[in-house]
Amino acid sequence: MWRLAKPEDDDAIVEMCMQLYDEDPGQVTVHQENIRATLRALRNEPCRGRAVVLDIENRLSGYALLIAFWSNELGGHICEVDELFVAPAHRSQGHGRSLFEAISQGHLWLTPIAAIVLGVTPDNVRARRLYERLGFQVAGISMVRRLP
Repeated sequence: MWRLAKPEDDDAIVEMCMQLYDEDPGQVTVHQENIRATLRALRNEPCRGRAVVLDIENRLSGYALLIAFWSNELGGHICEVDELFVAPAHRSQGHGRSLFEAISQGHLWLTPIAAIVLGVTPDNVRARRLYERLGFQVAGISMVRRLP
């Protein structure tokens, strides 16, 4: 079951984040300090979003970072699934689908949303197939300019 992350979950989330970046590296290197800063920011400023964990029989088996923003184009509040990870032993068991259902039904996201958005690395075919089955469509491309 997906639930809001607690401070005592932080070490496990950091470990899973690092596993995600090893399995599916993005364009930038992410350090543990970034992850901990993100978890603190989400906890201290819930309007920015939330961290959630997949808790299976009292063992953390996944996490997601859900980020809030307003979209003029989509006409309302947006939940961006910034990261999603499910431990290998628990993949293909419906946990990804259940996360999106929980967000859509308001169990993990308290305000009504106009859309759920996410990004996926080009080589992550498995994740892309899941998202397409769930009704996600490609919408433009993201570009980033990192500041020092």
